[in-house]
Amino acid sequence: MSVTVRFAPSPTGYLHIGGARTALFNWLFARHHGGRYLLRIEDTDRARSTEEAIRAILDGLHWLGLDPDEPPVFQSSRFERHREVALRLLAEGKAYRCWATPEELEAMREKARAEGRPMRYDGRWRDRDPAEAPPGVAPVIRLKAPTTGETVVEDLVQGTIRVANEQLDDMVLLRSDGTPTYMLSVVVDDIDMGITHVIRGHDHITNTFRQKQLYEAIGAPCPAFAHIPLIHGPDGAKLSKRHGALSVTEYRTMGFLPEAMRCYLLRLGWAHGDKELLTDAEAIALFDLSGVGRSPARFDMAKLLNVNAHFLRQRSDEDLIALLAPFLAAEGLVLGGEGERRLRAGMAGLKARARTLVELARGAAFYLRSRPLPLAADAAARLDAEARAALAAIAPLLANEEIPFEEAALEQACRAFAERQGLKFATLAQALRVALTGSTVSPGLFEVMVVLGRAEVLGRLEDAAEGRNPVRPPSN
Repeated sequence: MSVTVRFAPSPTGYLHIGGARTALFNWLFARHHGGRYLLRIEDTDRARSTEEAIRAILDGLHWLGLDPDEPPVFQSSRFERHREVALRLLAEGKAYRCWATPEELEAMREKARAEGRPMRYDGRWRDRDPAEAPPGVAPVIRLKAPTTGETVVEDLVQGTIRVANEQLDDMVLLRSDGTPTYMLSVVVDDIDMGITHVIRGHDHITNTFRQKQLYEAIGAPCPAFAHIPLIHGPDGAKLSKRHGALSVTEYRTMGFLPEAMRCYLLRLGWAHGDKELLTDAEAIALFDLSGVGRSPARFDMAKLLNVNAHFLRQRSDEDLIALLAPFLAAEGLVLGGEGERRLRAGMAGLKARARTLVELARGAAFYLRSRPLPLAADAAARLDAEARAALAAIAPLLANEEIPFEEAALEQACRAFAERQGLKFATLAQALRVALTGSTVSPGLFEVMVVLGRAEVLGRLEDAAEGRNPVRPPSN
């Protein structure tokens, strides 16, 4: 059987990581089986659906590398097709018009609430003569669902799940204004799109029983269902913004790489032995629904940062320089000239210490900044009078052309200087680091010196010794 799956978000908000993971699982399942991965925008709620949300969903999927294989289907453009199916079911006696008034429905809700059970329509118009319809009330169309037996779903993740049909009521297919409901639209679209597998979140599982009944009434084969576990925070509570339930595009702004997000989201609810870090090719080859667990996955920002650091180190220096441009711009820096040359030369040392593009940009900024170099507040505190004096004293040594401007030679010269001056080498090294990078942390000191070059090193030492460096405000 040829596999066709779909990701079907509602454009009433941003694409969050739960939705992104659902899209990823569908994409991987299609790729693993050589099938099709489609996108349907479920914009039936016209009051809450927005163009901004649609753009955000498409943008987020594109950034993640999860573009659909065909142009997206917009559910709202298919209302007439949905109505056609509902009216056919009505003509076949598989659905009926219901004239229950809002007051009657509210009374049913109150009764259910008093009895401590979910509200279910009581079927009062199921077999009633339409001639008894009250004047001035526009009817809805309801499915004539089975009232005995049970509906059983063989879920590919959750196993066999079943519900007694008496627990389900006759769901509305067309509202009183003639618009189709979500439940009808989903089933009709899945049939027409040839969906073979519905892979979605566990929160949809109660809809599945009703939708299966509708497939049977229409006379269409039911797709296979797979309900994947939800994502919780590290404390086991429902995922919220404090845990990381952000827009996918916010992770892009935070400096995460799409391949890292794909790898991390894959591991939220799916496993293959002890293998943690997979390339796309490995994930496609290995992914199947048998590896999806039933328990909620727990989001862990620290682990995501570690995964991102791994993939950041796998990127070429050229890729990273291109990706860094907007993040450097946020620091007020522009690529080009000598600063870019230094960045290229120093990238290996920088990316080994960064977890995100934001961290990489902030760590790289000192290579591109003009003199006098601004100092971080904690770094500026290290340049006391003794440190400034040491910097002034070592400058002539580093200006000596007889000392090769190479890491080993520079380290040897600085260590010898510290010993002659009776200074702890660590104290001297920290003063040099602050003067040259504006920070107390950086790539290797002598690597930095070589990348900057002799003239720039001497200029920055002079600025620090003379107290010319401004103190920069902390980064957000």
